[in-house]
Amino acid sequence: MQTTDKLMEYIQDSPSPYHAAAAAAARLEAAGFTRLEESAPWALSPGQCCYTTRNQSSLIAFRLPGGTPEGWRMTAAHSDSPTFYVKNDALEGDKRYVRLAVEGYGGMNCASWLDRPLTVAGRAVVRTPAGVAGRLVYLDRDLLTIPSLAIHQQRDVNKGHEYNLQRDMQPLFGLNGAGEDLGEQLARAAGVEYGDLLSTDIVLCPRQKPVRLGAAGELFQAPRIDDLACAYATLEGLLRAGPNPAAGQVYCLFDNEEVGSDTRQGAMSSFLPDVLARAALALGLGEEERRRALANSLLLSADNGHAVHPNFPEKADPENRVYPNGGVVVKLNASQKYTTTGLTAGLFRAVCQRAGVPVQVFSNRADEPGGSTLGNLLSHAVSIPMVDIGMAQLAMHAAVETAGSQDPEHLSRACTAFFEANFTQCADGRYVLG
Repeated sequence: MQTTDKLMEYIQDSPSPYHAAAAAAARLEAAGFTRLEESAPWALSPGQCCYTTRNQSSLIAFRLPGGTPEGWRMTAAHSDSPTFYVKNDALEGDKRYVRLAVEGYGGMNCASWLDRPLTVAGRAVVRTPAGVAGRLVYLDRDLLTIPSLAIHQQRDVNKGHEYNLQRDMQPLFGLNGAGEDLGEQLARAAGVEYGDLLSTDIVLCPRQKPVRLGAAGELFQAPRIDDLACAYATLEGLLRAGPNPAAGQVYCLFDNEEVGSDTRQGAMSSFLPDVLARAALALGLGEEERRRALANSLLLSADNGHAVHPNFPEKADPENRVYPNGGVVVKLNASQKYTTTGLTAGLFRAVCQRAGVPVQVFSNRADEPGGSTLGNLLSHAVSIPMVDIGMAQLAMHAAVETAGSQDPEHLSRACTAFFEANFTQCADGRYVLG
């Protein structure tokens, strides 16, 4: 199968951050990676392939080198996307209707969520004979919609509309008395009686399946391309890569990027430092060796960039314009909202050139600031060289987004070459490529 086909399967398997982490874990286990629990002792040995999760929605996998690691090759992507969290399954209002009470999560394009089939997915926390457990749930049916107000009742809607999340964006579950309530359906999906459903972490998700578009299928469209496309392509890069004799290989999938990453399972947490410290300890690295390895590391912060819009080309920077299927995007920002420096960009480009992977450069217009990325926030937790990369996409943060069908393969190949690359920081500002 082509990389894009496998990515589309991964997106289908990942209607929530919890499912995205579980789908990544399933692919890692199929490739021979062993699951570790943060709460249990770790007994590691050189050459071992392992992964661990936190909050069931973030995951870190690593492949240890055969000897003492001289550095780490790391990638980071995120499992979450802008959506709506379900607070309650009975919102007050007209008694003939049943609506869910939801709260916005991240910066979504509200209009794109209207008048389309939706459902819910996430985690149900249930009572078990042994105690309490979080179980993944996905109601795999067209279940909900957020109906727009007819144009006859808001004649100026096409002149612009300011969406109020409390008033405009509450989903319709159905007509009162027509069937089971949401809690009963979630309990059945979790395999428990309704009385054993203790709490939930549930989000709305669009029902549209990933599809190819364009005269030659050169584009694809799906929910959650930001950032599941990078989450999958970086994972495939790791799984394709052979062991690196000099460096440990680390794959990170963090939750909560869309709301700032400042959570126990986010990029600003201790998750990555904890994993690196435990791996170093298990390998018998002293403090001097551990710090030298960090200085000799590089992390690819993988999150998508804005392709030139066909209807609004003036929104793109005049000189740094990226397009679908143009290759891996390297992202630059003078205010350091992206972590890329000239040095890390040059090193990454050299790796890509050796692998024959095309690279294009993205920066925002000088009068339109962009948002921060995983790398910018992750640098608060781990101080190592980084470069921000991704794919060019359209309609970022819409319920359904569009990107180039060739770019998942471009990014996967780039990551494979990166994980296998032999380079050493021989002095500040200088790398030797082996």
